[in-house]
Amino acid sequence: MTNKTLLENGIRVVTQRIPHARTVSMGVWVDVGARDESIAENGICHFIEHMIFKGTARRSAYQIAREFDAIGGHTNAFTSMETTCYHAKVMDTRTETMTDILGDILLNSAFDPEEVEKERPVILQEIGMTEDSPEDYLHILSERTYWGEHPLGRSVLGSRKNVAAMEARTIKDFFTRFYHPERIVIAAAGNLAHQHIVDLLAPVFSAIPNGAMPPERRPAEGHSLVSAHERDIEQLHLCFEAGGVSITDPRRFAFSLLNTILGGNMSSRLFQEIRERKGLAYSVYSFMSTYIDSGLFGVYTAVDPAGAEETVRCVLTELNRVRNAPVDAEELENAKQYTRGCLYLSADSVDSQMVRLAQNELHFNTHFTIEAIADRIDAVSAEEVRALARELFRPEALALTLLGPVDDAAPFEKLLAG
Repeated sequence: MTNKTLLENGIRVVTQRIPHARTVSMGVWVDVGARDESIAENGICHFIEHMIFKGTARRSAYQIAREFDAIGGHTNAFTSMETTCYHAKVMDTRTETMTDILGDILLNSAFDPEEVEKERPVILQEIGMTEDSPEDYLHILSERTYWGEHPLGRSVLGSRKNVAAMEARTIKDFFTRFYHPERIVIAAAGNLAHQHIVDLLAPVFSAIPNGAMPPERRPAEGHSLVSAHERDIEQLHLCFEAGGVSITDPRRFAFSLLNTILGGNMSSRLFQEIRERKGLAYSVYSFMSTYIDSGLFGVYTAVDPAGAEETVRCVLTELNRVRNAPVDAEELENAKQYTRGCLYLSADSVDSQMVRLAQNELHFNTHFTIEAIADRIDAVSAEEVRALARELFRPEALALTLLGPVDDAAPFEKLLAG
């Protein structure tokens, strides 16, 4: 059962009671992310995420960590292109303590200049760690290739230059400007009573004042090109990019099935062709990113440089095949069964249910049951999948990013050009 309450200042509280659970998962979601930053601010949302846990007037950073550990709870946060989330999970008997700590760090974070200086090298190390992982770094490079100078083409972590220059005052000013009630959703799932959660949250979070709404997000447009980044490593890492659909697009169900069919599981076309039949790669998969006004489809793999061109041809062949011929009934049904299975398996997790609640509220201002989503998946036809593939995988709309022992992009440009 789901419930929703609007606090006096506009903050939305949504809950789902799962009586058989012994835990409660809660997330404070803020509708702000890396795409809301200017070039000079890039990385500031992620810096705020770190600073929220670095002390308040009531608690030091150590006390925050110790109190969560003392109740056997787990807490973390993440920053994405469009949202920032602070979440925790505890035994149902510890809900009051969890709520008190989350409220304290969100409303009373000190943004102490000394703590900023301590955290700055930690974030720089996080950037370095990402750059040391070819797969992780390639995803950042590929988004830069596809989205260009648009904010979606920047790293959530920010640049080293920006992180090195950010001051406590600048970070707090951005926090004050963006973290206001109209952008906040608090979601909780587990063994809880909705009114009890509201009674815990209202006295604390109602104190957040309203403010001026930030500028609207600028629409994004993808680019078709080949971008090569030479690095002295053994494998050549490749990432294809094409357009996708937005998170609210009615075709998102067909998009999900298209992703599953191409590279979403072990029986997918790309996995079977590139790994199982030809042995070109150990890791190969497709993925999708969806935003409020746009989306992206991608294919990642890592191969021996000698097999790179053959791998590119294989990917292009599979993209063309799904464009030119309808998916057969059995393959489509298998993709639907897989997607439904993942959907229902996630229902066993209070964390997953909390995330679903928040995302439904942020993007649709309502709640969709798992059964309703399953029905929408079942209703997708083979022709809908094909029509979407024909729109997204046009040869002139594809991009390719390479990272590894590559000194000449020309052969890959020729392959993409047909």
